Amino acid sequence: MTDLMTRPDYSGETYRGGGHIYGAPPFPPPPPFVEPPTGDRRWPRRVAGGAAILALVAGGGTAGAVLAEDYLVDNSSTSTSTIATVVSSSGATQATSLAAVVKQVQPSVVTVLVDSAQSSALGSGVVVGSNGLILTNNHVISANNGSVSVRLSSGKTVPAKVVATDTTHDLALVQATGLTGLTPVTFATNASVAVGDTVLAFGAPLGLENTVTSGIVSALDRSVNTGSEKLSGLFQTDAAINEGNSGGALVDTSGHVVGINVAIATASQTDSGSIGVGFAIPADTVTSVLKQLESQVN
Repeated sequence: MTDLMTRPDYSGETYRGGGHIYGAPPFPPPPPFVEPPTGDRRWPRRVAGGAAILALVAGGGTAGAVLAEDYLVDNSSTSTSTIATVVSSSGATQATSLAAVVKQVQPSVVTVLVDSAQSSALGSGVVVGSNGLILTNNHVISANNGSVSVRLSSGKTVPAKVVATDTTHDLALVQATGLTGLTPVTFATNASVAVGDTVLAFGAPLGLENTVTSGIVSALDRSVNTGSEKLSGLFQTDAAINEGNSGGALVDTSGHVVGINVAIATASQTDSGSIGVGFAIPADTVTSVLKQLESQVN
């Protein structure tokens, strides 16, 4: 999901400096900018001469995520992962404010594990029912035909099963067993979201559970086509999102979920890390689909 910049091969260059390559021909002038048709919100197939690489953000051995062995923690022990919060330099007031949001939301974000004899997949999810009902991306639980389990922010892991799916919007409900008293997330509305708003992305990027990153809402109403998924109406954010963040929460400074992390743009097929272009399914879509999924469970 990224801009893969194609550049001339200057293997015979002798010196680099001052923004120019000595001993090599000058860079050609950039192509003229062409304004896209009004109202055309399709993701461009070519950007600045490079192909746009779009990727879903579930992690796993087959997906190329850099996951630590056994998801970084012993399944039988309690996780002691430190919550990693990225805060802007606007002062202690904002840092304290974001820390309060993290404390509020973190217990409602889980890691979703899918294990089979051949492979393992990892994503994130949010609590939508106090009895262990979890919302995640459909591509997380469909990564393989393995058994599903859910790990809470405390490190406790319990078995789970898929109870409803929506492949069109890439959402799914998972029921974790033996859980009570969980705190469901609170959803915002699309009308409450504006470009420039501060947001926090929660999840388990690259298997690093209890991770939080911050950024802003970069754009609204984006459409992406990853090859396996075609999604529209998405929010774009520069909060760092990586493989393993799928199904996690994108949250505003009130602690309300404005979107569910689903995809990113990456630098190339081999460089799949965040470049600050991530996408989330907006809250209005999520709550509408959630009602339909819950009706299938009850």
